[in-house]
Amino acid sequence: MTMPSPRHTEELFGHHEAEQCFLNAFQTERLHHAWLISGPAGIGKATLAFRLARHLLKGDDPMSPTGRRVRAGTHGDLLEISRQIDPRKGRLRGEITVSDVQPIQNFLHHTATEGGWRVVIVDGVEFLNRFAANALLKILEEPPAQTVLLLTTTAPGALLPTLRSRCRRLALSPLSDDAMRAVLPHVSMDVIKRAHGSPGRALFLARDKDGRIAALAQQALEGQPMESALWQEIGQLAREADGFALLCDLLGEGIAQRARHAAQHGDLAGAARFAEKKSALETLRSQTESFSLDKGQAMRQAFDMVSSLEASRPL
Repeated sequence: MTMPSPRHTEELFGHHEAEQCFLNAFQTERLHHAWLISGPAGIGKATLAFRLARHLLKGDDPMSPTGRRVRAGTHGDLLEISRQIDPRKGRLRGEITVSDVQPIQNFLHHTATEGGWRVVIVDGVEFLNRFAANALLKILEEPPAQTVLLLTTTAPGALLPTLRSRCRRLALSPLSDDAMRAVLPHVSMDVIKRAHGSPGRALFLARDKDGRIAALAQQALEGQPMESALWQEIGQLAREADGFALLCDLLGEGIAQRARHAAQHGDLAGAARFAEKKSALETLRSQTESFSLDKGQAMRQAFDMVSSLEASRPL
């Protein structure tokens, strides 16, 4: 099961309070020129951004001429900036570069094609490299009239403080279980519970249809020895679509749980040790995916890294 892209998603679940905050500012003519939409991955930040854009562009009806142009990506007053596919590797680049941001300048130097608002969506501003972040900051410092920039991020703390200070915040919360069931009626409750209010994460976890990757991750987290036959299976899983990413996600979640448990019981040194391991795991995943390293070998490294931890409690 896959979800439609944010550009094509018509219904909004769980974020109506944030939407109303934006609409109130618009209706009272106190609309800020830049909005930072933050929250965990996969909860609908970009969906909200496109919904707000459609409202500004008078395309609330998705079947109206304006609504159809927004869906098709052909509306002259809407520009989306996000990570691009690396043609050599066939996957998303690890960062948004200054060349990706430069089209904003040209877009804003022209008057609105339909005489109203111009909207720029930057999806994933945490991926801006230093030069791209500085280029965007200059735009935020001197925004043209009748222009709104909608920025989404999972990590607002990673952004330049000067960039954050020029935005009004819309902090989104994970969806409730009821909202998750409405979004994903065919996904099991077990997966929904493990998704922590993120439909995107639920779909990601649901790809482990037989639960084998989850079982292997649990085995590593419990420090159980890996037999030689399992290493062969791990190599096979690494070659499957998203197998490596899913394993790293599950291992990272398990380590984070142990870190929280240690901190709650006053073991700050243990919590710091778990946090360090989680950071090392994230680095391993990033480097493996960015440089097209051997995922089978990387999975073995991830297992060795995690199984060496002392289990603070059964998960």
